[in-house]
Amino acid sequence: MQLIIYLLIYPILWLISILPFPVLYLFSDFVYFLTYHLIGYRKKTVRGNLSLALPHLSDKERLLIEKKFYSHLCDLFLEMIKTLTISRKEIEKRYTFSNMEVYYELEKKEKSIALLCAHYASYEWAVSMNYHINFKGYGVYKKLANPYFDKLVRKIRSKYKGELIDSKETIPTMASNFRSKTFSLYGLVSDQSPKLNATHHWQKFMGVEVPVHTGGEMLAKKYDMNIIFLRTKKIKRGYYEASFEVLSEDAKSVPNYEITDRFLKLVEQQIHEAPEFYLWTHKRWKYMNTKP
Repeated sequence: MQLIIYLLIYPILWLISILPFPVLYLFSDFVYFLTYHLIGYRKKTVRGNLSLALPHLSDKERLLIEKKFYSHLCDLFLEMIKTLTISRKEIEKRYTFSNMEVYYELEKKEKSIALLCAHYASYEWAVSMNYHINFKGYGVYKKLANPYFDKLVRKIRSKYKGELIDSKETIPTMASNFRSKTFSLYGLVSDQSPKLNATHHWQKFMGVEVPVHTGGEMLAKKYDMNIIFLRTKKIKRGYYEASFEVLSEDAKSVPNYEITDRFLKLVEQQIHEAPEFYLWTHKRWKYMNTKP
């Protein structure tokens, strides 16, 4: 059954991926109308999240952000599909890096690098960073239930000289590379909500106390990695600019959770600057009242 689903859906995805960008965004407008106005995909979750995170805004202001968010979400989804066939020249034109020299300085330290980012703007097209780095790039992800689509996603990442590793493969991969002194870059999307039984730290995020993922910081301490933050801005439709900010060059000497808290503050800055580009469909605040 999973193979049948893949064989039915893949041709549709491929056809969407070869659409010229102007046509792709016209299609995105249509998808937005279906998703927001007809289906109302996770609208209750989005409104609840916006009310929690942005209580200082009026209902009218939050409604405007809500609509802009759904429009961006549809763009993001179709841009992810576009990754199937987009050329290197095209993606490098649309996703640029303003200060690669900050990253290159860390490579000179001859230590692996943990790159932390959030579900903000285009976190998928950040994979194009692998075209510019000297280290081997890894992206930590959650394995897809359908093995055929999972293989497809891995294949797409390999096109950009990167390799996806399932969360269960992360520690063995890092440990092996650490022992062999294979300097690597590990991309970690670290703003999601952890499982309660795996929570070690609580902190306020957008004014609400929540459990926080600390894996990026703790792995950097264990395997002596530098830590860097990837900030992405949406310049205009289909165009993004990324920049780097060093979080630590000596993670072991920093008190536990201090780096994680700083990361959260940087994510908050992004959200306040342009909240419509954050992934509000994610249930980030679902455990806010369950702290032991």
